[in-house]
Amino acid sequence: MQRQFSEVFSDLGITQTQLTTMILIAENPGTSQSDIGRTLQMDRATVMGIINRLEGRGLIVRGASATDKRRQTLEITEAGIGMLSVARERSAQLGTWLKERFSDAEFYMLAALLKRIHEVDIKAF
Repeated sequence: MQRQFSEVFSDLGITQTQLTTMILIAENPGTSQSDIGRTLQMDRATVMGIINRLEGRGLIVRGASATDKRRQTLEITEAGIGMLSVARERSAQLGTWLKERFSDAEFYMLAALLKRIHEVDIKAF
């Protein structure tokens, strides 16, 4: 699956974790690095590196929280929205590629098992 992701997304220059982070930011405007870290179960330094790379590419921006001056908020940019649009189309291709390898029953069993292991909502497929 990792190899297929790399092939499908190689020209976008984005990793699975960066893409997941962008989706979380887009779906939760004003979220923070700490929120992202908790959701992805990643340490602060790792999340900061991801955020720095995404911000450096102009895909997200940091802002000041209106309620807590110590907290930085994260927002998706127009460029980030464009990237997500392309990425969602490609994710659909990736989902189709995966589904083709299983019967319907096998696929739903795989999805249920992965959901149980990772506690992740995999309705996207």
